[in-house]
Amino acid sequence: MSEHLDIGRLRRAVRPLQDPPQPPGWNASDFPELWSDRPALRQAAVLLPVVCRNDALSMLFTRRNESMRQHAGQVSFPGGAVESGDSDAIATALRETREETGIDAGFITPLGFLDCFDTISGFCVSPVVALVREGFAAAPDPREVAEVFEVPLDYILEPDRMQRSEILWHGRGREIFEFDYAGKRIWGATAAILQNLLRRLEALA
Repeated sequence: MSEHLDIGRLRRAVRPLQDPPQPPGWNASDFPELWSDRPALRQAAVLLPVVCRNDALSMLFTRRNESMRQHAGQVSFPGGAVESGDSDAIATALRETREETGIDAGFITPLGFLDCFDTISGFCVSPVVALVREGFAAAPDPREVAEVFEVPLDYILEPDRMQRSEILWHGRGREIFEFDYAGKRIWGATAAILQNLLRRLEALA
């Protein structure tokens, strides 16, 4: 599959930039009891950075510092909570990407959105899919990020790559998604957001 075709599929699979997703998240019905007695979820955004190098595409991830209070050592997309100075979710995703990885917005071209995802930690996340042109130099913030790495997009898109399993959470079964790459486990909200992308790509077939 050529780079042009891959990017074309991505453009068709995501929500247009002028049509940002609205709460609730696509997974909100999984745990309705979580949201019934809680204040509104805080808005957040993450960037799904698709790196373009010649004819190859890869997805960029971060691995959180082991000293972080939450999700220590876990693989994630760059992102975080919307701040008052952010004009929209795209601005949040670009700002957080620069702060966490050192990649400047000048290297990044947003393509569109995936559907919102609600987290059990109290956030409604807007995922922004974007192209990242080569030539950037990652400079991760060591206070938050232990490592920046890439996974070939073809590897992620390979059929049956994403595995489903069930864990017991608050006395009930909860389905989670995960896959491994080079000894790294990619799971939780990160894998679930990727699963949303995979489903939208499959819907094009």
